[in-house]
Amino acid sequence: MGDMRKDYILERDVIVHPTTKKSTSSKKCPYCPGNESMTNPSLLSLVAKDGMLQRLQDGEDFFVTDWSVRVFESKEPAVSTSTPNTYSDRPLYSEPAYGYHYIVVASPNHKESLATIDTEQWSNVLVVVQDRLRWLYTQKGVTYVSIFVNHGKESGADVQHSHINMVSFSTLPPRIEDEAESSHKILNEKGVCPMCQAVSTESTGPRQILQTEGFVAFCPWAPSYPFEFWISPKKHATSFSKITQKEINDVSLILRATLGGLTKEVKDVSFNLAFHLSPEKKNSRQIHWHIEVYPITGHWSGLERGYGVFLNTISPEKAAEALGAACRKELAGLVGID
Repeated sequence: MGDMRKDYILERDVIVHPTTKKSTSSKKCPYCPGNESMTNPSLLSLVAKDGMLQRLQDGEDFFVTDWSVRVFESKEPAVSTSTPNTYSDRPLYSEPAYGYHYIVVASPNHKESLATIDTEQWSNVLVVVQDRLRWLYTQKGVTYVSIFVNHGKESGADVQHSHINMVSFSTLPPRIEDEAESSHKILNEKGVCPMCQAVSTESTGPRQILQTEGFVAFCPWAPSYPFEFWISPKKHATSFSKITQKEINDVSLILRATLGGLTKEVKDVSFNLAFHLSPEKKNSRQIHWHIEVYPITGHWSGLERGYGVFLNTISPEKAAEALGAACRKELAGLVGID
């Protein structure tokens, strides 16, 4: 199992995780129906039956079939609850890479992606994600739960079958800690949530892509990636685990429409998607939760890697114009408007 190391000066977190994966000639996808034995047993399998959704799980001698969403522990986890409890001091600081790593298979259909599944299926996926999120925050040693997607060959995905990763940490990831601290500082100094301020500004501006009843998608003012966009609740909200079924359906609609629009506007695009959520355990630093989508259209240069200064080859205004047209067309098809 891996260990969590910190950089000498910046204390950047790095999980050193030598892979144990062996090359195989098998062309079977481990996430496809019928191949359940190739993964760990499901902790939750969502099965549609007689118009109802049943929550089942694999047994010792059987696998749930006819599932629509399936959750199991990763066979190549980035973190583990069985990692050795060893530490080392600075300058060579390390600690156990402790946590849970779940895979949420988003569809039984290998050819479908998060940009093509229907909105009802997206809602089912988010219901399962919310269920696992709530459970994880009841476990000892879980300070934060990351939820992210690697889509496409350039995204870092090991398996191309559409799925979501859920990885817990015993400490706050640096990006979330920085975001929470900055949000808290701005809130104290100006009396306003910075994301609420951004939502208010972008909802009617040239970087807006799409809106639903409760959510807005927009290209951020200073994007790190071409065609990067964020999806945020319009009203101030800090907890994804507490959103209602109506809100799940609403965010499912805008996710499906924007990802569908992105993949039609930028052909064969790989992307990463990350939920930025507040930590839900004894932490006063909260953030306005939102989703960030990072299309991968090129490679970083020495400017980005060496200095943390990002060079963007398309303005967010132009990106939003192109994405907006594609996403609105996608939304119209989803809600039955020609």
